[in-house]
Amino acid sequence: MSDFHGYPFELSPLAEEDGGGWLILFPDFPGAVMSDGETPEEALVNGHEALEAVIATYQADGRPLPAPSGQGGVSGKFNLRAPKRLHAMLSKAAEAEGVSMNTLAVALLAEGLGRREGRP
Repeated sequence: MSDFHGYPFELSPLAEEDGGGWLILFPDFPGAVMSDGETPEEALVNGHEALEAVIATYQADGRPLPAPSGQGGVSGKFNLRAPKRLHAMLSKAAEAEGVSMNTLAVALLAEGLGRREGRP
C-alpha cells in the first residue's frame, strides 16, 4: 500500500483534547478526503482505504477525478541508501506493524518532521 495515485496528502498529529492519534487529509477532493488512526502507520493505511473508496465512487458515478495538484514538480519518490542494520530494523518493524516498509518509512518521516516543526 503505497500508491496514492499521485494525490498529495497531509499527515498530522491530533491534539490530545481531540482524542489524539493522527489525521490524514487529501485536499484535492471537494470537501477533502480524510481519515485517522492511532499511529501514523494506521492513519496512512486508513487514508489509503478512504481514498480508494472515494475513487471507486467517482468511477461508479462516471465523474471525472480531480487532477492531483502535485507539489511543484516534486514526484513524491526518492531513493534512500541506508545501512544494512537500519534496513533490517525497518523491515522487521514494518512486518510487525503489518505494513510495507515504504508506509512505515513515510509515517516515521512525517512524525519526525512534525516534531521538528514543534508539533506534539
